[in-house]
Order: sequence, then C-alpha cells, then structure tokens
Amino acid sequence: QVQLVESGGGLVQAGGSLRLSCAASGSILSINVMGWYRQAPGKQRELVATFTSGGNTNYADAVKGRFTISRDNARNTVSLQMNSLNAEDTAVYYCYCTARTLRHNREYDYWGQGTQVTVSS
Repeated sequence: QVQLVESGGGLVQAGGSLRLSCAASGSILSINVMGWYRQAPGKQRELVATFTSGGNTNYADAVKGRFTISRDNARNTVSLQMNSLNAEDTAVYYCYCTARTLRHNREYDYWGQGTQVTVSS
C-alpha cells in the first residue's frame, strides 16, 4: 500500500501564493505519475497538474503559467507552487500517484486525504 500525506493548504487572499507538498510512503517499488487534482464544492474532481517518472509535466489550462509542479524522486515527494491565486482556485486539493508496491506488481492509483485551499476575494 501507498500512503500519501499532503500539507500546505490554507486561507489566502486573491493574488497570493501557497505551496502544497505531498510525501508518499509505504512498500513502494516504483512511482510513475505523481500529481494533484482538486474538487470544488458541487463540481467534479479535476486534474491540476501531473509529473511523470520520465520528467513530463501536464497542467490544466486554468492553472498554466500560475502553478508549478515539482517532484523529488529520491524522496517520493511532489509539490505544487501556486501563484496568483483567485477565488476559482478554492477547492480541496488531492495528491495522487500511480505506483507499484511489494504487494502488487502492477500499477494502482493512490490518493491522499486532501487539503483545503481557500482563496478570499
């Protein structure tokens, strides 16, 4: 199993910045994709940004140019630097990864519990 623990959420004024971090732990053989999704009230969960083991990144159009995802493969961590935040960024942010473990030698999806980001206008 893989445990994902997020940190860094909170309340920020519009135009401000926050940095989210996530650490993966457990009986991990390898992690392929690490990233972030978010879910606003009354909306479906949506992709924010991902970072593959090959070094490729992908961003939602709504966050391009404002958010930056980074990854530390040695520490199994992923971070999301969020700048120029606006009210539409208010959501619960979930850390995500696909990983192989000692128990399951195929990739499964894993999710963190989520961290609230609230942007006040």
